[in-house]
Amino acid sequence: MLGPATAQPAQARFRMSTHVTRTTPHVRTSKHYRKSTLTRQTTKRTTRTKPRATTTRTRTSGSRFWQHFFLFSAFNHLFHRQARASTPQTVPTETLAKSVLTTAVKQQLGTKVTYNHAGAFVIANNQTKLNAKVTAAPYVNNQIDSRQRPTVANALLNQTTRQTQDRASTGNGSTNWKPAGFQQVTNLKGTYTHAYDRGHLIGYALAGKLKGFDSSEANPKNIVTQTAWANEARSKTSTGQNYYETQVRQALDQHKTVRYRVTAVYQGNNQVPAGNHLEAKSKDGSLQFNVFVPNVQSGIQINYLTGKVTQTK
Repeated sequence: MLGPATAQPAQARFRMSTHVTRTTPHVRTSKHYRKSTLTRQTTKRTTRTKPRATTTRTRTSGSRFWQHFFLFSAFNHLFHRQARASTPQTVPTETLAKSVLTTAVKQQLGTKVTYNHAGAFVIANNQTKLNAKVTAAPYVNNQIDSRQRPTVANALLNQTTRQTQDRASTGNGSTNWKPAGFQQVTNLKGTYTHAYDRGHLIGYALAGKLKGFDSSEANPKNIVTQTAWANEARSKTSTGQNYYETQVRQALDQHKTVRYRVTAVYQGNNQVPAGNHLEAKSKDGSLQFNVFVPNVQSGIQINYLTGKVTQTK
């Protein structure tokens, strides 16, 4: 039977442990060996591990970048593809816009006609010969030709002519009267679901408060058959007549005087104009444009002689 263990001095325990280690077969325990072995092992681990870790991180970072790049590209392509498929094209193509620029129409517009990539054309570098530095009172003067078609409308406008009330409140609401060639077609696809508007030469909002001017939609001297796009479009990427009228409205709201002219341009004996030629210049020179808005619309084909509309898509 063994007695209780007797505590040994630390030096004795150390000697016993050292003795056992040294007598173990096939084990070299010299300090130099242990140190050199440990150094080699550490060096190997460092040599092998660090480059691999660095390379792995680099590859992972690069592959993630390309994964995100390709995913973003695929999503972007799919998004725009679906947007194009779900949103009908409302801005006329350059081909469609130019379809009304016959030789006779070009002669009426002048020699320098440039497409603005937003459905309309810039004339003579957007410069007009209108004289805005006049002292006359505001006016609107409408002209018609021998076929009773509205042709030129000249105006001198300021804030006193500016109309801000809606048509119904001023007695200029809807009407059953139709200008020549007004053969309406409805239920069209796209932003503009109808073919025609009663298009004005001098707009209601610009001169509706001018005494003696008939700003209604039944004025045969001021209303033409105009496509919905040509009349209503008003953004920088889709420049219908309303886009340019907005610039005039803003000038009038800033108490500026504006010389303004709109000319309905016809090809031969056609009842429906090929488009409207718009010119404006403010007295202080801050506003000026000279443009042609073609009387076209995506999705329809117009017989300008009669006004008949054929749906193309």
